[in-house]
Formats: sequence, structure tokens, C-alpha cells
Amino acid sequence: MIRHRWVGLGEGESLRRAIDQSVDLVDHDPRWAELFAAERDRLMAVFPGTFVEIAHIGSTPIADLRAKPIIDLLAGVRSMDVAYALNEPLCRNGYATSLEFNGTLTDRQFFMRHANGRRTHHLHVTVHDSGAWHDRLDFSRLLRDDADLRDRYEALKSDLVARHADDREAYTEGKSAFIRAAIADGEARPRPRR
Repeated sequence: MIRHRWVGLGEGESLRRAIDQSVDLVDHDPRWAELFAAERDRLMAVFPGTFVEIAHIGSTPIADLRAKPIIDLLAGVRSMDVAYALNEPLCRNGYATSLEFNGTLTDRQFFMRHANGRRTHHLHVTVHDSGAWHDRLDFSRLLRDDADLRDRYEALKSDLVARHADDREAYTEGKSAFIRAAIADGEARPRPRR
């Protein structure tokens, strides 16, 4: 497991525990939609005019899918320069990040919010309406619309938790090929108009 130097508000024991927290899946919680909305609204208020849109992505918006109890937010900005400039301000406003990890990313920046030694939110900041934006939205749409895909994804996640509960990077990497294949297959389907 690669170790990263995390920075952000709340550095110390709670952050260390959140970083090292085991991966676990729980049944869908209808309160996740409210938690997403509250954090979206908070970010829009703290950074007025910065985000074009903030969407709820990943497994937590999908009612029939077990998920890690962490709210994934996709925040669209006008350019990657804006995304890079948010590193320090987001860390002053409740988030932490690995500068080393973010330095390896070309299409987004990643942040984690935590409380009491547990991850509560993952924030992915990317260019609004870019390929990275649409890939993440499309995967959530595919999970919502395709019960077979949803069941296969949940089975994969359960298997990965059984094998990599204490290695988040291996767990995440184990999902990557499945997600890429689902998005590639889904590209043949028309996107709904917004």
C-alpha cells in the first residue's frame, strides 16, 4: 500500500484513522440524499460562483445497491486551473487531500472529508461537461438503470471487500476495469437530455 502525506483541516488522530479506515459495505440509507444535498449546498455557499454544478455520484445515490457509507460528490468547475486552485481553500474548509495523489491526476482533484475517524465524503473536482465529468455521471446512471449491471457491481465490490478490506487502493483498483467496461458499453446508449 502506498502511503501519501495527507493535509487538511483536522490533521491528527481523526484524520489518521479516517485514512486507514477499513472498507465496508452497508445497505442503502435514504438519508444519504439529504447528506449529499447539505454538503452540496454548503460548498456552493462557501465557494459562490466556483462550481458550475455538484452531482451525487457513486453507489450512495442508488437505492438498490450496498455501498461504502461515504457520500461521493462530483464538483464541476470551468477549468483544471480552478480545480488546482481549490486545493488549499478546500483544506481550510473541512477537507483533506494527498498532494502526491492529486499530483498524479490530470483530469480531476480528489478530497476527503472526515469526522470522528471515519470518512464521510469524497469530493472529485473536475471540468464540468468534460469526459471525466460525463464518465462519472454515466456510470451512476447505468447503475440506476440496469439491474443486472448493479447486481454484478455489488457482487464484485463484496468480493473485493472480502479480499482487500484493509487496502483501499487495491479495492478501488479492483473496481476500475469493471467501471471502464461499463462506461465503454454505455457509450453506445444515448445520454438522457438534461
